[in-house]
Amino acid sequence: MRTMGLDVGSKTVGIAISDALGWTAQGIETIKIDESAGQFGIERIQQLVKEHVVTCFVVGFPKNMNNTVGPRGEASEKFAELLKETFNLPVILWDERLTTMAAERMLIEADVSRKKRKSVIDKMAAVMILQGYLDSKN
Repeated sequence: MRTMGLDVGSKTVGIAISDALGWTAQGIETIKIDESAGQFGIERIQQLVKEHVVTCFVVGFPKNMNNTVGPRGEASEKFAELLKETFNLPVILWDERLTTMAAERMLIEADVSRKKRKSVIDKMAAVMILQGYLDSKN
């Protein structure tokens, strides 16, 4: 019984999975998507859902600082609907303001190269989104 955290961008989706007890989040991978072509990596997510026995999704919901929902937030809402329709599992939209910036800062402080940061930033943001949700439950 694991929870999957997703950081949805226009070109990639970062994915994290909780441990079986729901205490910690681990980054799994980053999936390339093509938002404009309507390709959202659902096939790969299906494989991961089966492999990790996922029972719930937490999708990062980027709101503006004034609490309004912009285009990226609307894209996350649409992605969450797609997950609900495809998997018939609970989907929680989780306020993710500043998680990508925090993930970037952490990677810079850890002296990760710019090229490497680019490849792991979305997965790291998914971990932070999922860990925030898990911490709020425990």
